[in-house]
Amino acid sequence: MPELPPLRRPPLPRCPVPRESHFLSFSRRFDSARERRPCGALTSASLAEHWELHAVWSRMGQNDSILGSLKIAPDVNDALLRGNPVVALESTIISHGMPYPQNLQTAKEVQAILKANGAVPATIAILDGVPCIGLNNEQLERLAKLGSKAQKTARRDISHVVASGGNGATTVSATMFFASKVGIPVFVTGGVGGVHRHAETTMDISSDLTELGKTPMAVISAGVKSILDIPRTLEYLETQGVTVAVYQSNDFPAFFSGSSGCKAPCRLDTPEQCARLIYANMKLGLGSGMLIAVPAPEEHVAAGNAIESAIKKALEEAKVNNVAGNAATPFLLSRVNELTGGASLLANIALVKNNALIGARIAVALADLRRSLKNGQPRSAL
Repeated sequence: MPELPPLRRPPLPRCPVPRESHFLSFSRRFDSARERRPCGALTSASLAEHWELHAVWSRMGQNDSILGSLKIAPDVNDALLRGNPVVALESTIISHGMPYPQNLQTAKEVQAILKANGAVPATIAILDGVPCIGLNNEQLERLAKLGSKAQKTARRDISHVVASGGNGATTVSATMFFASKVGIPVFVTGGVGGVHRHAETTMDISSDLTELGKTPMAVISAGVKSILDIPRTLEYLETQGVTVAVYQSNDFPAFFSGSSGCKAPCRLDTPEQCARLIYANMKLGLGSGMLIAVPAPEEHVAAGNAIESAIKKALEEAKVNNVAGNAATPFLLSRVNELTGGASLLANIALVKNNALIGARIAVALADLRRSLKNGQPRSAL
């Protein structure tokens, strides 16, 4: 067999994804293939691999917006390449959180808030088996019309939805997973999952918490959903090594209410302080995420007590009807909305919009901080 030229790794294409996460597996295969053959000669066993790897690198270099099996929207890709602020958004709130067309309208309004405050929105979902980072209007409408026909997709469900070519609405854990893969550091949602009430017997603990423990991303939310056991959720987050901070308050919020009765582990008062926290976490390589809880706007706190009463009744009904697992949260939120005459849904939408406003400001502050440090302006990260 004639000798072929030495196998050389082509230059890395410009890409928002860190080199290690994007190319490491291929780099190892290149290095392994090179080590297996002496003096640049290819054996028959490695000949196919030689051309296969060159083809992979070639495809990667042709289109920066398609990374393996991830598809990135052009505006999101461009913002990441330029170091501009990008904010990730989940899609479960669209498909499972409210009916059409209210869900579509809310999704567009949240995106508009992010854009108006200087950040590029990146709604994440799986469509026809392809994870999409950033959805256009047509894709948003499709997802909104699918509603609950789109599978509620947490981290554990990703492989199945992709392999089956299905449609998946990402929860907090799946959204964090995909956003982290492409280098988006800030994610806005309504409220994160947590330890369910009576978890000592059901062991029902949201994968949002374990994802926060292993994915270095800042999640901006109204705290933990009030249908959950908030004190135990905070204990679990501590065990996972997750930094928990509250924005402009000393009390950890209870989603619809400004206070859960739990003290804030730490307090941040400005977007710049939040940005420095996020930057320090990433530079230190802690590997864990951060939860920045934003209390509900004052005008919606008054309804908190009525909603809490409805939550208790909905929890009793869920127990009687044996509603558990990933069906619990949609059932409880829907039932609470019915019991409050729609007040909880309106409050939920207001919370998401408020979180988007704060999240956009934090993302802009983080981008400015990174840019200033890159330009040689020394500043303490904390």
